Amino acid sequence: MKNFIIWAILIGALGYGGAKFYLHKEVSSAMDMAVLMMSPYANVEYDGVGSTLSGELTVDGVRVRIDGYSDELTIDRIGIDTPSFLSLISLSDLSSKGPDAIPEQIGFLIEGLRIPADADYYDDFYEFSLAARNAENPESAGAECTGRYGFSPAALSALGYQDQVMSMYMGIRDEESRFSFDMQISMDDMWDMDANVSLAGNMVAEMMQGPASQPRLRNMHVEFTDRSLNERVSKYCERRGLSAVETMHAQIESFKVFGEIYGIEFDQYMIDPFKEFLLGKSTLVITAQPSNPVAFSQIDLYKPSDVPALLNLAAIAR
Repeated sequence: MKNFIIWAILIGALGYGGAKFYLHKEVSSAMDMAVLMMSPYANVEYDGVGSTLSGELTVDGVRVRIDGYSDELTIDRIGIDTPSFLSLISLSDLSSKGPDAIPEQIGFLIEGLRIPADADYYDDFYEFSLAARNAENPESAGAECTGRYGFSPAALSALGYQDQVMSMYMGIRDEESRFSFDMQISMDDMWDMDANVSLAGNMVAEMMQGPASQPRLRNMHVEFTDRSLNERVSKYCERRGLSAVETMHAQIESFKVFGEIYGIEFDQYMIDPFKEFLLGKSTLVITAQPSNPVAFSQIDLYKPSDVPALLNLAAIAR
């Protein structure tokens, strides 16, 4: 009996080791192919591939140098998270099994994505985003110090950030009548976001419909937690010559612009909690609980001022 247990352990270990070797070899081959395909546009290097028994698979130590730029973009780890190691092995059959190879739950992770505030590519990206959004007077004190259209390299430096460091995890669950995802985003010494969004229907079936797909929002819960950004913005706006009242007004205007991106005109039930958040409460909670699932394509049919009622949008600060 003792020998049987020992042999069972050895066989299991050999099986796991062989499967892990196969998985790493497959992922490394796929990464090398991706690096080759990206070579005309960017030089990509990575340290290696890692996996765990719990079902996590990562590519570690990624370094990207975009063609035409000298500064690097680096990522500590990027990968996927599944319920088990067997789920990872199943994913290797994606080309043959199609959607059946995808587990009911799957997560995508990025850890330690680092962008230097003075990176040459970030400067161009910022200018491109201003043009794409038709930004109005982005160099004004109120717009620039509150990041109304994103923070410029100069603003990031003035706020005390040498780098923007982001980590993100998004977990997806696809059930028969409900599709939901959880997302956590952390910007070091800036803010954290924890969000849950639930959609009605089966997402895989919806995606098979192509352009006819009509995702419908069932509910949403988002929490923003300040990690020092509000205080930094207040001090920087003061250095730019704004009073406390003017800074508050500029921050509210930036909040309204954020809503306009999604076709929403925030009402007082949203703005008042946001003021409390700016005045010292650390977390802003935003929820949407429409009485019936709302197709995202329908939102554009409503006036922006009617969207908060359509989505039953609410906010609290705590």
